[in-house]
Amino acid sequence: MGFFNKLFSKKEKETLDLGLQKTKEGVWNKITRAVAGKNKVDDDVLDALEEAFITSDVGVDTTLRIIERIQNRVARDKYVGSDELRALLCDEISDMLEKPENGRDIEDFHVPKSDNPYVIMVVGVNGVGKTTTIGKLAYQYKAAGNKVVLGAADTFRAAAIEQLDIWGERIGVPVIKQKMGSDPAAVAFDTLSSAKAQGADVVIIDTAGRLHNKIGLMNELTKIKNVMQRVVPDAPQEILLVLDGSTGQNAFEQARQFVAATEVNNLAITKLDGTSKGGVVIGISDQFKIPVKYIGLGEGKEDIQIFHAKEFVKTLFGEAI
Repeated sequence: MGFFNKLFSKKEKETLDLGLQKTKEGVWNKITRAVAGKNKVDDDVLDALEEAFITSDVGVDTTLRIIERIQNRVARDKYVGSDELRALLCDEISDMLEKPENGRDIEDFHVPKSDNPYVIMVVGVNGVGKTTTIGKLAYQYKAAGNKVVLGAADTFRAAAIEQLDIWGERIGVPVIKQKMGSDPAAVAFDTLSSAKAQGADVVIIDTAGRLHNKIGLMNELTKIKNVMQRVVPDAPQEILLVLDGSTGQNAFEQARQFVAATEVNNLAITKLDGTSKGGVVIGISDQFKIPVKYIGLGEGKEDIQIFHAKEFVKTLFGEAI
């Protein structure tokens, strides 16, 4: 119970269970059929695991790593029955997921105390839920007692500025903006200058999500970072890539493009509720060696959670086979 009081509330667990239901059902249906009547993990069970993970968009490379770890564990322990398979999967997959820099799960939406604000620069293609994620994060950071300022540096689309403005009004946080077509770096500079003057704790900067020209994207994001560092020398402390979990393998390609374009150090996986492709969280974290920090599990302002690897994996494999 101490664990839940500190890291993971009962309500969060219920939300996670509900949000991952389709992925969980898809994986378990295949595994359950494979182990029916068996008393050991054999080649048929391993083949079924492989199919279940690949069809849940874990990805081929990560799936093969999981199978190899299961095979090694079975060989080392000499005998692993299907009843032990659940705990084995939880252990091995949790261990594979990329950890935060300090090796521990982040507990809440607080940030380190500093004379400068904690700056999150958010990147990702249009349509993945980037601006919605920013709104949810702003709500959660504000609810945790932080003073939050948003910056509308996606000046390529008027709709992006308007959407962020709506979120700002909805949750009661200021939005620094300019007109469509303005220099995104100038917006970021103004946002950090205003936030610092106000004594803000957290700044979240939206950016444009165009991938048609990787060099152009790289140059734009680098310029934004350089300009922000004139105000806050270590900004941004977090470059957050937002990916749509329901797109499966497309999310892998988007991750590849953005990781090549900028120094992404955290991931947010959105739209995990209502999809059977939640395994993408495991695959992307493993393949790109970048920790998942947030997961989106609904449309409401409170429907975003700090990612806890063990709880995520236990939710997928937490029922007896």
